Amino acid sequence: MTNENKPNERRAPQSGHPTGPEGGHDHEVAPEQKAIGGGTAITGLVVLLVVAVLLVGWGILSRRNANTVLAERTNDLAAPSVIALSANQGAPIDSFLLPGNVTAYTDSPIFARTSGYLTKWYFDIGARVPQGALLAEISTPELDQQLAQAQADLVTAQSSAGNAKVQAERYSDLVTSDAVSHLDTDTFVTQAATTGSAVKSAEANVQRLKELQSFEKVYAPFDGVVTARNIDIGQLITAGSTSELFHLQSIQTLRVYTNVPQIYSANVKRGQKIDLTFTEHPGKTFQGTLVRTADAIDPVSRTLLVEIDVNNRNNELLPGSLAEVHFKSPINSPTFIVPSAALIFRHEGLRVGTVVNGNVAHLVPVVIGIDDGATVQIISGLNAGDKVIQDPPDSLIEGEKVYLESPGGKGNAGGK
Repeated sequence: MTNENKPNERRAPQSGHPTGPEGGHDHEVAPEQKAIGGGTAITGLVVLLVVAVLLVGWGILSRRNANTVLAERTNDLAAPSVIALSANQGAPIDSFLLPGNVTAYTDSPIFARTSGYLTKWYFDIGARVPQGALLAEISTPELDQQLAQAQADLVTAQSSAGNAKVQAERYSDLVTSDAVSHLDTDTFVTQAATTGSAVKSAEANVQRLKELQSFEKVYAPFDGVVTARNIDIGQLITAGSTSELFHLQSIQTLRVYTNVPQIYSANVKRGQKIDLTFTEHPGKTFQGTLVRTADAIDPVSRTLLVEIDVNNRNNELLPGSLAEVHFKSPINSPTFIVPSAALIFRHEGLRVGTVVNGNVAHLVPVVIGIDDGATVQIISGLNAGDKVIQDPPDSLIEGEKVYLESPGGKGNAGGK
């Protein structure tokens, strides 16, 4: 059978020949493919969804982790830089220094008791005078005339009283024989009693003026040194306490007054020996005896006033000077010394900043003892090994993270 008789039969293309219309050959037929089932398509969709969910979750977690890292990094950068060192432990015997005011054992201003003109003075400033020494003399002409008048009045009163007494006795004898009346007798008896009282009054007036006249001479009331003379010859002297004549101080023994903080008041005992130093006597220590205390805490300064007596027979010390009083007190619990700049003043009380857990700030309430300006004694609140922040910022709060720096300047983030 010829090709004309088989019109529907296709011929296979020959290799090496073009298959396009230009070559005059038939088109190549693609092989038949098997159709995709429904279950396979659903499985593919599920896989795609799972992959998409995983990608979205990983993105969210990555972003959240990045935010957390950024927040931690920001907090780390915002943490204040501090230097924390261990507090130095204080000595078991606490020695503290207090200022003391030195005063004379007896200190007395001398005033005039009578008015007049100064005629003479005998001792100037710095003079040592014994008790009863004559310091000055005052001329009181008016007082002298008043005394003379009072003495004349006394003589008159005595004469009147004597006459009245004689008359009373005479009438008392005559009334028994009815030679005089009882009325006249009573009159003379009463007159005698009255004139007798007038005599006593005149005598008291004379004695008062004599006492005032005795104050024309001014005497030293005790052994001491004249520290001031405020008068001169011819000066008008007025009785009273408005114008001081002399100032006298007893300096054989000196009193030293100081104020002991309340925290140490329980350790202050009468009879305790106290060392004293003075800037004008470098390298020399004087010893005094604590003789008395006020036995009461001053509510304003919260201190106990104490008196220390020191022997000054050699006249080495001067009243009015400033003493350095050295106290020694046993310590019942350990104390620590920190810089004054480490103290934090808050409305709830005094605090000291410490570092715990490597880089966390902890504010500790403390009680301070001696404050010498540069350092402060902590008597309660700190423990051995505590790291104290040396110069905390004012904004430091409890639980805040801090950035630790070494004293040399190199920092390290503790605990990170």
